Amino acid sequence: MFTLRFDLRAPAFGAPAADLYAAAIDMCAWSESRGAALAVLSEHHGADDGHLPAPTLLASAIAARTSTLSIIMAAVVLPLWDPVRLAEEMAVLDLISKGRVIYALGIGHRAAEYEHFGIDPHRRGAMADEYLPLLLDLLRGNSVDYDGRRITVTPSCSTPAGPTVMIAGGSPAAARRAARQGLGLVSQTYRPELKDIYEAECRAHGHEPGFVQFPDPTGPTAVFVADDIDRAWDELGPHLQHDALMAASYRPGDDTVASISRARTVAELRAENGPYRIISVAEAAETVAGGRLLPLAPLCGGLAPEIAWRYLEHAANAVKRSRQSKEPATN
Repeated sequence: MFTLRFDLRAPAFGAPAADLYAAAIDMCAWSESRGAALAVLSEHHGADDGHLPAPTLLASAIAARTSTLSIIMAAVVLPLWDPVRLAEEMAVLDLISKGRVIYALGIGHRAAEYEHFGIDPHRRGAMADEYLPLLLDLLRGNSVDYDGRRITVTPSCSTPAGPTVMIAGGSPAAARRAARQGLGLVSQTYRPELKDIYEAECRAHGHEPGFVQFPDPTGPTAVFVADDIDRAWDELGPHLQHDALMAASYRPGDDTVASISRARTVAELRAENGPYRIISVAEAAETVAGGRLLPLAPLCGGLAPEIAWRYLEHAANAVKRSRQSKEPATN
């Protein structure tokens, strides 16, 4: 199977943003019966290339066009949201999607985004710790006394205890934040010691440890499937390189995140065989047959949809081939 990640970057040399948004929705609808397990939506604000700032809106459109595809927003930057408004949007989206939307809540890492909203970035951890229990209570249908007012979110979620919520982060503080509320932990940084912190803190607060995920430090995070690898690098290279440069610019001096590349050219990006990879249909089929997911980024770097569709079809064909290889022979 494969996942679909959409950041919706629209650099000047790429496709228009309107075309990219329309294609993302169409691709999710087309892919859910062809091996797609999950659509991943990210959130950033004030980016020069228009990185997706409103993931709940896009998730709503995708949910309306699909029926089985799961959607995860990773990560929602909790301190940049009004928690009551976020709870209302999550409740409505839970109804539209029939519980298919998952949330990974983080605290962000770009000072420019906090400036964008007029919020002190040094307070983001404290704000997350204040907002998180309020948000969870509201999603569970509870009326809450907060800041001198009585708050009730309606309508209620379709999921009885509210949608699935996890904490995104690669620090001990994030592990403790997840554990205090009995939530799962998703990290973009390979730090297995966080699991020990998380599990100990869970038990200290009376919770059974939940889901914990760390990235594969040797695996890719953005994959394209091609029938001609060299031609694909010529065609896709500038878009992958733009994505890599922008993602790296968000984290200056931080090389702990699995999806970050410091490659300065397309040739370097290809040679490092790191987070950005182009693989053959046969290799993709073998990956899927081995039980591993293909993390696709079909519109990476503003790639024109008419080009992106070709590579998405190759990935779907690889999934189909892997399934056929497992079917028993018939006489």
